[in-house]
Amino acid sequence: MKHIVKILSLLVAISAFWIGLLQAAIIPRSHTWLLPIYFVVSLGCYGLLMVGVGLMQFPTCPQEAVLLQKRLRTSSSTKG
Repeated sequence: MKHIVKILSLLVAISAFWIGLLQAAIIPRSHTWLLPIYFVVSLGCYGLLMVGVGLMQFPTCPQEAVLLQKRLRTSSSTKG
């Protein structure tokens, strides 16, 4: 639930910033309209990063991580 609140608050903040840029006309409109695309791409990159970090850390099953590390060590020693 906390992650949903974080994401929604970030979305509201970015939307407010985007609308402010549109209203103030500080940045040309052609660049300002691309901000939602940048946001979606950034959110996708963040999601992939979090999935990768989660896969590397094995936070919910430490015994499986130990077994996998042992298996990796034995397979790398047999190859070399």
